[in-house]
Amino acid sequence: MDKKKFLFVSLDALIADIAWQVVKEGHEVKLFIESKDEMEIADGFVPKTDDWVREVPWADVIVFDDVLGQGSKAQQLRQSGKLVVGGTPYTDQLEDDRAFGQQELKKAGVAIIPQENFHSFDDALTFVRANPNRYVIKPSGEAQNIKQLLFVGEDEDGKDVIQVLEDYQRAWADRVKAFQLQRRIVGVEVAAGAFFNGTEFVQPVNINFEHKKLYPGDIGPSTGEMGTTMFWSEPTRIFNATLKKMEQRLREEHYVGYIDVNCMVNSNGIYPLEFTSRFGYPTISIQQEGMLTPIGEFFYKLAEGSITTFKARSGFQVGVPIMVPPFPYTDPETFAKTSKDAVIIFKKPARDGVHIEDVKQINNEWVVTGTSGVVLIVVGTGTTMKAAQKQAYNRIDNIMIPNMYYRKDIGDRWFEDFDRLHTWGYLRP
Repeated sequence: MDKKKFLFVSLDALIADIAWQVVKEGHEVKLFIESKDEMEIADGFVPKTDDWVREVPWADVIVFDDVLGQGSKAQQLRQSGKLVVGGTPYTDQLEDDRAFGQQELKKAGVAIIPQENFHSFDDALTFVRANPNRYVIKPSGEAQNIKQLLFVGEDEDGKDVIQVLEDYQRAWADRVKAFQLQRRIVGVEVAAGAFFNGTEFVQPVNINFEHKKLYPGDIGPSTGEMGTTMFWSEPTRIFNATLKKMEQRLREEHYVGYIDVNCMVNSNGIYPLEFTSRFGYPTISIQQEGMLTPIGEFFYKLAEGSITTFKARSGFQVGVPIMVPPFPYTDPETFAKTSKDAVIIFKKPARDGVHIEDVKQINNEWVVTGTSGVVLIVVGTGTTMKAAQKQAYNRIDNIMIPNMYYRKDIGDRWFEDFDRLHTWGYLRP
C-alpha cells in the first residue's frame, strides 16, 4: 500500500504503541494526547500534534483509541466523509454502561447472567441481605477504569460483598455513581473479539484470556491487566453465540474498529460478562504481533470497508506487561521518587516483540514517563503456547528497569483451560 497519513486521537496515550508501529511501516503519523499528565508518552517515537481538529484535513485516516465520548467524534467525522477507525455513541454506551450492554446482548438473543444495577449503596446492601449469594461488584462509567474496585465475592451468604459495599460507600461514594451486582458464575474466563469494517466482522476472530490479578496464581488485587494469551481462529462457538449475534446492530451503526465480549463459560453454557467496544490494552499490541498484514494497511482498509479477511500467524501469542511502582495504584509522589525518568536498559540490542506503553525516548535512550507505572508489553509468538511463553520470557530477560516487576506465569493456565474448553466444545466452529 502507498504511504498514507494517519492521525491518532488519544485520551491517555493508550494507542501510542500502535502509532509507533505505523511509523515504522513508513507512513506519516501524528499523535494527539489529551491528558496533560501523559503528554510526554511516545516523545521521540511518534510525531505529535497539540490540536487534532486542525489536522483532520491533513489525515487520510483518523484512529480513536477509547470510549468515554470518543464515539461521538468518530461518528461525526465518518458522516462527514472521512475514513475513521472508531466507535459511535451507541458502541461507547455498550462498554460505559454495563446494564445497557447486557440488555443489548439480551435483545440480540444472548442469554445473560442474573444481575441488578444500582445507583445507591443502601439499595444494593438491602438487596444482598434479602438475596444472599455470591456476587461480583462491577462499577460502571469512568469508575470502571479503577480496576481494583472490581470485587469477586467468595461467600455463599454474600457477607464479603456486604462488607465491601459498606467500605465503598464510605470511601468511594463520590466516584462510584452506578454499579452492577452480577451473580458469580464459576468456569473459564475467555473473550471472543473481532474487527468490524462498518458492514461485517473481519476474519479471523480473536480468542483471548486475560490475567487480571497482580500476583502469579491469580491472587492479589485486580489490575487493568497483568498478561494476556491469545490466538487467531475461524469463528468459534463462543464467538458465534455472542458477538456474531450483534452483527446486524453494529452494521446499523456503521461501527469501525475492534470489539470483544468477555465471557464466563462452563459445562452449562456461555455467559457474557462485558463489552470492550474499542481496542484492548495491551491486547492490540499483542494482536499486532500475530497479524501478518501490516497494521497501517489494515486500519486504512478497515476504515475504507474494503477488507473482510487478513493474514494472521497460526499458533499463539503471549503478552506480558512490565510494571514499576506504584502500579496498580495511583500515587504521584511514589512514582516521582521511584520510577519516573528511570532508564530502560537492554542487555543486547535486539528489541523484537517489545512494545511501549508509558515510555519516551531521549538521545536514543528509552525512559519511563507518564503516571500509570505500566512501561512495556513484551510479546512472544509460537506454534504452541509453551513456545510463545518461552519467547516472551526470554525477551524479558534482556530488559532491566529499576524496581520492575511482572507475572512469571502468563500462559500456564492455558493447559487446564484448553482441556475444559475442548471438552465442552467451545473452541470448535
